Amino acid sequence: MSSTLLEKFLNYVQVDTQSVPDMECYPSSAKQLTLLKALSCELQQMGISAEMDEQYGYVYATIPANCPCSYKLGFIAHVDTSFAVSGANVKPIVTPNYDGSDIALAEGRVLSPKEFAEMNSHIGKTIISSDGTTLLGADDKAGVAVIMQLAQTLVENPQIKHGEIKIAFTPDEEVGRGTDFFDVARFGADGAYTMTVVALASWSTKTSMLHQQK
Repeated sequence: MSSTLLEKFLNYVQVDTQSVPDMECYPSSAKQLTLLKALSCELQQMGISAEMDEQYGYVYATIPANCPCSYKLGFIAHVDTSFAVSGANVKPIVTPNYDGSDIALAEGRVLSPKEFAEMNSHIGKTIISSDGTTLLGADDKAGVAVIMQLAQTLVENPQIKHGEIKIAFTPDEEVGRGTDFFDVARFGADGAYTMTVVALASWSTKTSMLHQQK
């Protein structure tokens, strides 16, 4: 079933994928595999060839070209979140058409333009934040959601002409090990973009914000 970019993002942040530093195993936390497996299955349900590396957790997928184009373009995002703040029991707060006022969070916290002046440049947009007790996980589940929305859009709209598209999702970026076992040949792209998100974060209030153009 089709879902929107926002729906995808809100679904992915519900999965705790916090990585753990100084671990010898790979990925550093088994819970990252939950989302990686789900992404592989979701791509397969779209009719896209996708598989998860059973040893290391990487997901590799291919959308065939539908026009004469030999260049293979890749898109990559990581699923893990920082070990600095909890990524469990995330409760996103969605504020559509932001009006410039404080956004109430949990436990009396607020997300305020008085503290984050950048918020004033996002008036009229949709702001998504955590409730202040956890990370939101926008880094990099926003990138994951964008890639998955791209995949869905291309599958549902074959009139959009494109070369072969390569997709990869990785674990353990936040602990500096995201590429340790990445198989470049298996990925198979001629060039690729790592999809990232601009996040407004405060470790003191434990908040993270994703802004999204309407």
